[in-house]
Amino acid sequence: MTNGKTPVAILISGRGSNMAALVAASKAEDCPYRVVLVAANDPDAGGLALAQAAGIPTFARSHKGLKRAEFDALLDAEIRKTGAEWIALAGYMRLLSPEFIAGWQGRIVNIHPSLLPLYKGLDTHARAIAAGDAEGGCSVHIVTPALDDGPVVAQARVPILPGDDAESLAARVLPEEHRLYPQALADLVRR
Repeated sequence: MTNGKTPVAILISGRGSNMAALVAASKAEDCPYRVVLVAANDPDAGGLALAQAAGIPTFARSHKGLKRAEFDALLDAEIRKTGAEWIALAGYMRLLSPEFIAGWQGRIVNIHPSLLPLYKGLDTHARAIAAGDAEGGCSVHIVTPALDDGPVVAQARVPILPGDDAESLAARVLPEEHRLYPQALADLVRR
């Protein structure tokens, strides 16, 4: 820890809106974490520019052409160089190897756009609407080797309105993700 704040690395694959919410929250004096690295498995991930603009070190390398364990070993080495104690997945669209997860047991957290255990994986909003659910939402959970299967630590609920489609529901859930994730991560690192 530096300045009493726990170092956190964030993994992204795309635009980085949840990463940006975590970074913004980390600037508050009473936030218990600081972001020490934003890493991406896509060198063109839009979130990398946001991180760089915020003065956060970045690491980007395509996973293509590497076995999962090889790529994850490179990623792990970069994260460990920073002294990170936690990893936050923020739109990281790649499964982590069991070896990587074991090395960070209980210290990797993810935000998922459904009310877990419902709708693991992709197309969560469309699946919730198709099922006739009254609510959608998002969940923060501890990462385990099984997809979107770790213990849920926080959730936010959003009503599914008549006429909703996946895009309109996603547009209402995303602000809840941005609110929920920084608070859940703060609560976890304070433990």
